[in-house]
Amino acid sequence: MAERGAPLGSTGSLHRRFWLLTRRRRGTSRRPQPDEIMHQDITPLCAADIQDQLKKRFAYLSGGRGQDGSPVITFPDYPAFSDVPDKEFQNVMTYLTSIPSLQDAGIGFILVIDRRQDKWTSVKASVLRIAASFPANLQLVLVLRPTGFFQRTLSDLAFKFNRDDFKMKVPVIMLSSVAELHGYIDKSQLTEDLGGTLDYCHTRWLCHRMAIESFALMVKQTAQMLQSFGTELAETELPNDVQSTSSVLCAHMEKKDKAKEDMRLALDEGQSILESIREPLVKSPEQSLNQDQLDNQTTVQRLLAQLNETEAAFDEFWAKHQQKLEQCLQLRHFEQDFREVKAALDVLAQKIATFTDVGNSLAHVEHLLKDLTSFEEKSSVALERARALSREGEQLIENKHYAVDSIRPKCHELQHLCDQFVVEVGQRRGLLNKSLELHGLLEASMKWCDEGIYLLASQPVDKCQSQDGAEAALQEIEKFLETGAENKIQELNKIYQDYEPILTKDLMKHVQKVFQKQESMEEMFHRRQASLKKLAAKQMRPVQPVAPRPEALTKSPCPSPGVRRGSENTSSEGTALRRGPYRRAKSEMSESRQGRSSSTGDEEESLAVLRRHVMNELLDTERVYVEELLCVLEGYAAEMDNPLMTHLISTGLQNKKDVLFGNMEEIYHFHNRIFLRELENYIDCPELVGRCFLERMEEFQIYEKYCQNKPRSESLWRQYSDCPFFQECQKKLDHKLSLDSYLLKPVQRITKYQLLLKEMLKYSRSCEGAEDLQEALSSILGILKAVNDSMHLIAITGYDGNLSDLGKLLMQGSFSVWTDHKKGHAKVKDLARFKPMQRHLFLHEKAVLFCKKREENGEGYEKAPSYSYKQSLNMTAVGITENVKGDVKKFEIWYNAREEVYIIQAPTPEIKAAWVNEIRKVLTSQLQACREASQHRALEQSQSLPLPASSNTSPSKGNARNIKKLEERKTDPLSLEGYMSSTSLTKPPEKGKASPTSPDKKAKRHEVKSDPTPFGLRGWSKTSHPLEAPEDNDGWSSAEEPINSSDAEEDGGVGLRKLVPGKYTVVVDDEKGGPDMLAVRSGDMVEVVQEGDDGLWYVRNLTSSKEGWVPASSLSTLLGKSSSGQCLSSSESSAGSALLSNSSSCSESCGAPLSDLQG
Repeated sequence: MAERGAPLGSTGSLHRRFWLLTRRRRGTSRRPQPDEIMHQDITPLCAADIQDQLKKRFAYLSGGRGQDGSPVITFPDYPAFSDVPDKEFQNVMTYLTSIPSLQDAGIGFILVIDRRQDKWTSVKASVLRIAASFPANLQLVLVLRPTGFFQRTLSDLAFKFNRDDFKMKVPVIMLSSVAELHGYIDKSQLTEDLGGTLDYCHTRWLCHRMAIESFALMVKQTAQMLQSFGTELAETELPNDVQSTSSVLCAHMEKKDKAKEDMRLALDEGQSILESIREPLVKSPEQSLNQDQLDNQTTVQRLLAQLNETEAAFDEFWAKHQQKLEQCLQLRHFEQDFREVKAALDVLAQKIATFTDVGNSLAHVEHLLKDLTSFEEKSSVALERARALSREGEQLIENKHYAVDSIRPKCHELQHLCDQFVVEVGQRRGLLNKSLELHGLLEASMKWCDEGIYLLASQPVDKCQSQDGAEAALQEIEKFLETGAENKIQELNKIYQDYEPILTKDLMKHVQKVFQKQESMEEMFHRRQASLKKLAAKQMRPVQPVAPRPEALTKSPCPSPGVRRGSENTSSEGTALRRGPYRRAKSEMSESRQGRSSSTGDEEESLAVLRRHVMNELLDTERVYVEELLCVLEGYAAEMDNPLMTHLISTGLQNKKDVLFGNMEEIYHFHNRIFLRELENYIDCPELVGRCFLERMEEFQIYEKYCQNKPRSESLWRQYSDCPFFQECQKKLDHKLSLDSYLLKPVQRITKYQLLLKEMLKYSRSCEGAEDLQEALSSILGILKAVNDSMHLIAITGYDGNLSDLGKLLMQGSFSVWTDHKKGHAKVKDLARFKPMQRHLFLHEKAVLFCKKREENGEGYEKAPSYSYKQSLNMTAVGITENVKGDVKKFEIWYNAREEVYIIQAPTPEIKAAWVNEIRKVLTSQLQACREASQHRALEQSQSLPLPASSNTSPSKGNARNIKKLEERKTDPLSLEGYMSSTSLTKPPEKGKASPTSPDKKAKRHEVKSDPTPFGLRGWSKTSHPLEAPEDNDGWSSAEEPINSSDAEEDGGVGLRKLVPGKYTVVVDDEKGGPDMLAVRSGDMVEVVQEGDDGLWYVRNLTSSKEGWVPASSLSTLLGKSSSGQCLSSSESSAGSALLSNSSSCSESCGAPLSDLQG
C-alpha cells in the first residue's frame, strides 16, 4: 500500500520551521555576546572554567558606566598583581570584555587602576602590562597613583620624564585622589572602595554569571535534543501492523514526555535565575539595577523567550506527528478488522452456497428452513460487525484521514459482501418456501389419499347391500370427493411450471408418484361409486359383494396378517393421536371381516399406509433426536470452552466436559451424517428398513461407551446442577427441561428403536423385509443386553487377568451360595452349609466368576455398586446338578469331580432354569468339541490323510443352525405377541436348509441368549407353579459323560427333540391351532403320553386334565428349556418409557437396574 513504510512527510514543513528556529540562534558572524554563548560553535570561556581566577579579584566588571556609556573595568589594589600568570590575566581580560553588549563594547572600555597603596614601579609595570594585553577597545585609562609623598613625587617626575613609555592608543590620566576620579566617572557608577555608591558584590556577581551561563547551556542542549528528536520523528517510517504502530506511538510518547520534562526543568531554572537577579529590587524597591544586572536580566529573559518559542514549535510539530501516528494506528486496526471480517464473510458465503438441498419431505423442508434461520441468526453477528466496520471507515474518511484512497474501496467491498449475502439468504429462503409450499401440496394430497383409503376400507360392505346403506355410502364418498378440490393436485404441468426452480429429478419423481397415487385412488373411488350407484338404483337381494380391487395401488400379494394377540404400545401421546384414525379403521375392518371377505388389494394398501406411518414416525423422531443432540453440543458442550462463560463454570466442572457429555458428539455425527440419511432412502419402502439397521449394527456399539459413562455423568450433574453456567445455557436455548433430561436422550433412543421395529414388523409379516426386521429387532435387543452386561463387567475389581480372555459374557446375576468342600475343616464345612454367602455370578464361555457385591458410600457415581472378585472356576472342570432336594430354586455347580461343591440358590425358579440351561449349553458344546477332537485324532491315526473338520463343530453350525434359530424365535419374548402361529410351530425346518439371510448381514446380527430387556428393566413374568423336585440329581459336566441324560440333551438340542418320559413345563403360550391341538399357557405343567410326527407330542395338562397335541419345542424339562425362558412382563412394550424415569422400579432378578447407570 502507498502509505505503508513512508516517512511522516506531512510534518516536513513544520519540521523545517522547527529546525530553522533552533539554528537561527547559532550564528558566528560577530563577536559572541553573553546571551549568545549557547550559539557558538567554538566553546567560549565560561565563568565556571575560570572561576578560581575570577575569585582572585585582581580585576572585575562592576557594572558601572562612563558618561558616554563606556563599561568600567576596575583593577583594585592587588599587591600580588605582578605574580598573576599571563595566561590567567589574559583569560580574565578576555572573559570580562566579552560580557558587555556589542554596542557598549564598541564605545570602548574605561579602565580604573587603583594603585594608591602601591609603588611607582609597580604602577608602571601594571599599566604597561594592561596596555599590552587588553583584548578590547580602550577609551580611557584612569590611574590612582600612590598616595605616599615620596611615591607621589617620584611618580610625577617619572611620568614627566618617561611619558613616551606610556604612549598608548588611549590617553592615560594619573589621578592623585578619588575626588579627581569622580570628575571623570559619576559616583553612582563607582563602587564603594572608590568612593562611589554602586552596590557590587563580587561573589554574587560570579554566582549570577555561572548560573546564567549554565542556563544558557541547558537551553542550547534542550534545543539540540528537540532538533534531534524532531528529525527522528520526521524520518520515522509508518509500521505495517497494529502492534508495531502501537509500539512506535508509545515510544514516541515516552520520548516526548521526557523532552517536555527537560523543557520544564529549563524553564524553572531560568525563572529561578531571574528571581535571583531581581532580588535586590524585592528587598529595596527604591534601589535600581546597574547596567550589567540589567543585561543579565535581559539575557535570561531572552533565553526564556527562546525556550518558550522552541517549545511551542515542538508542540505544534508533535501534534501533527501524533495525529499522523494515531491515524496510522486507526488504519492498521481497520485493515486488521477488515481482513478478519472479510474472512468471516467468505466463510458465510461458502456455507450459504452449501444450502442447495430443497428437501424431500415437508418435515425435512421445515427442518432446512429452521437451519437456515438459525444460520442467519448466527451470521447476523458477522454482518453487523462488517456494517459497523464500514461505518467506522466512513467516519475516518469524514475526519480527513490521510489514507482515504485505501479506506474507501474497503468500505465499498464490505457493503457489497453484506448485500450479496443478504440477497443469497433471501434467494435460499424463497426456494425453501417454494419447496415448503410444494411439499405441503404433496402431503395434503397424500393425506387425502390415505383418508380415502381409510374410508374405503372402513365402509362395511354387508351394510351396502341395502338401498339405504348404499346411498349412505355413496353420499359419504361424494362428500369426500368434494374435499379433493382443496387437497389434491389439479394439473401436473402447472406444478412443473410453478415450481421449476426447485424441481430436482428425485422431487419430480416424487411428484409424479403422488399424482399417480392420487389418480389410482380416484379410480378406486369411481369404481366403488359406480358399484354403489347400481346398488342404490335398484332393490336387489342381498349378496356378499367383493370390494373392487384397485389395480393401480396393489402391492405384491401378501396374506392378511390377521389380528395378533399381544400388548399394543404407543411411544408418546402425539403418536397415539396420529395413529387414532387408522387404528379405528383397523378395528372396523376386523369387525366387518367376520361377515364378509375383504379385498386383498385394499387390505395390503391399508398395511402399506400403516407401515408408512411407522416410517414417518421413525424419521420424524430421528430428526428431532439429531436436532436435540446438536442443540446440547452447541448450547452446552461448546459453551464450556467459551472464554466469556468461564466465570460461570464451577471449579469442579472445569475440564470435565468429556465426563459430562461422554461420546455424545460421536453419536451425533453417526446419526446426522450416516444413519438419518440412510433411513431417508427407505421412505418409499419402509418394510425394508430392517436392512438399514443391520448394515449399521456395528456402529450402534458406540452406545455401550455412552451408557458406561452415564453414571459418572449423572453424578457430576447432581453435584453441579445448580451451577449458574447450566442455568445461563438453558436460558439462552429457551429449554423448559434441564440438561440431565437431554443427557438421557441417547439411552431413550436406543430403546425406542426396538419398539418401532416391533411395530413395523406387525405390518410387514409376509413382506420381503420381514426377515430383516426380525433380525434387526433381535440385534438391537442383543446390543441392549451387551450394554447392560458391560456395565456390570466394568464394576468388577480385584481380578488380575483380562476379562476378555474369558470369552463372551453369557449371564450375570445375584445368588445365595453355600459351599461344601471335601478338603475343608469339619467346622468350616458345617458353617458353610448353613450360612449362605451373597455372591454375584458372571457366566462366561470359559469360566464362571464369583464376586461380592459392595454398595459404596461415596458421592456421585462412586456410590454405584461394585463387584469384588472372590474366585473363578474354569468351565472345562465344572459340572452341574440341576435339582437339589427340598428347593426348586437351587442347583449345584461342582468342580474337579465334586472336590468343591457350590450350592446356588436363584431368586426364582425361572432364573434357575435359565442359568442351568445356559451352563448345560456351554458344557454340551465343550463335550461335543472334545468328542469331535477325539474322533479326528483317531481318524488321523488310522488313515494316512486326515479328514477335514466337520462343518457341525458346534451346536450353532450345520443342521442345528435353522433349528436353533427357530427355537430362539419360539422362546423369544417378542415372538409371543401375535407373531408365532401354530402352523409354524408344528412344521420344523428341513434339515440343512439354508437361511435366506445373506452372509454379510448374518455376521452382524446378535443373538439374545439371556435377558433381552434393555438394561434389565423388565421383570420376570408369569412365574411357573412350584414343582416338586425329583429325588435324583441329574448332574452335567463336560469332563465326563452326562449321567441319566438323553441323547437330545447330550447333543444340545441338535435335530428334532426326542421323547423323554416325564413331566414338562410349558414355556411358550400356544393357542389351539387345530381340532386335536391342545391350548396351553406358559407355566402349565404337562405329562407326556406319546410322541408324534413333525415335532408334536401328545400330552396331558395336569392343571386342566385335558389332552392334546402340542409342539415339543414349547416344553421344557421340569423348569424350562432355554435361557430365553426369561419371559417379559406385561410392561414389555413400555420399556422405553420405563427407562425415561430415574425412579423406575426393576425386578431384583435383573441384577442391573437403571440405577447402575445413574451411579
